[in-house]
Amino acid sequence: MKNNSTQIENTLQSMGIETLNAMQVATLDANEKEKDMILLSPTGSGKTLAYLLPVLMSLNSECTKVQALILAPSRELAQQIEQVWRSMSTGFKVNTCFGGRPSNGEKRDLAVPPAVLIGTPGRLQDHVERGNFDVTDIKVLVLDEFDKSLEMGFTEQMEAIISRIPNLKKRILTSATDAVSIPAFTGIQNPIKLDYSEKDNKLKGLKTFQVKGKNNDKMDLVYQLLCYLGNDSTLIFCNQRETVEKVSAYLAERRVANEFFHGKLEQPDRERALSKFRNGSCTVFISTDLASRGLDIPEIKNIIHFDAPVRVDEYVHRNGRTARMEAEGSAFLLLTEKEELPEFITPQPVAMALPALASMPPKPDWATLYIGKGKKDKLSKMDIVGFMFKKGQLAKDELGMVEVKEYYSFVAIKVSKVNEVLRLVANEKIKNMKVRIELAE
Repeated sequence: MKNNSTQIENTLQSMGIETLNAMQVATLDANEKEKDMILLSPTGSGKTLAYLLPVLMSLNSECTKVQALILAPSRELAQQIEQVWRSMSTGFKVNTCFGGRPSNGEKRDLAVPPAVLIGTPGRLQDHVERGNFDVTDIKVLVLDEFDKSLEMGFTEQMEAIISRIPNLKKRILTSATDAVSIPAFTGIQNPIKLDYSEKDNKLKGLKTFQVKGKNNDKMDLVYQLLCYLGNDSTLIFCNQRETVEKVSAYLAERRVANEFFHGKLEQPDRERALSKFRNGSCTVFISTDLASRGLDIPEIKNIIHFDAPVRVDEYVHRNGRTARMEAEGSAFLLLTEKEELPEFITPQPVAMALPALASMPPKPDWATLYIGKGKKDKLSKMDIVGFMFKKGQLAKDELGMVEVKEYYSFVAIKVSKVNEVLRLVANEKIKNMKVRIELAE
């Protein structure tokens, strides 16, 4: 391999990774051929590192302008790409741009151009057209989850951005499916195609069931199923935002801790909901298909299709959130009394009858605290961990996941310790900063 092996070894050491997987090695080998690349790969397969390594190989440390541009269909995916890049400890500056927050702060960040710029198509188009950064030195373009970007209606924005970049040398396109045609505006010609999709690789640990109700109301049906499943992490998919919120409200009335997620939520609400699900503060997460790909949500045990998916690829992507990396998981399709199973769902899921009576799901062992400071205040994860141990007097097993965002942070602690910790830290400072700490509702 002709790649800079020392640079790659340093990256892997920074990330705590011993060896690259087959897909990541293949992308580095393909990168040597100086051709455009199409990478077919599902979420959770190491895809982000697979294309970031070729991006890293392309960067010039003497260049002071943006050299690589990465387009992602969602804010969360853009942030996750940034996190992976930062974990690589490359020494090259990175920034993210996305909607749902003021653009002025992003403009100020772009005044000192990053080597790698990541963002959603709409926000990046705005920055490009306003001339907030110079595009003339961009040599590498990554279109991550391109099929999802097309599906979400970002075609015009992507075309507008690409048409303004004059000196592209390499284009890398990733997709979970080979079903989409590649539009001419991408400029991709005669690419190397690396197919690591799961089209011929069924999830071995996945069991599928259909649960039929006795009337046309699925609300009670989903509640009964959750009671049956207990406190295993469960992701519920609905086809419409309004349905997502109705299911969430119905379950909340029955005192089932849950969070909901869709594209119209404000950014802080999206981040809070995801943090609470990731850290175990809630075990039920209700979403549109926005959560079917691109979100870092590990170890989901159950998938519930409250609404049947409209297309087969939606069904595959939803189910792909469980039974990953040799784990086992279950998917449940809820059907009303007169509703039929979509024809594309094969093999037919096993019919399942729920018990007439089941106990309410146990309440989570964890709760999430909100801390009103974040990365922009130079607050780190270790700052919070030390503060919680020292000032909050928590034992090691009483502190859970800590997530530091741009302007605020989330920390999971045992439910039994919430009141005591809030009392202990009420008038304390973190790094000499007065900070608001409260339960994240």
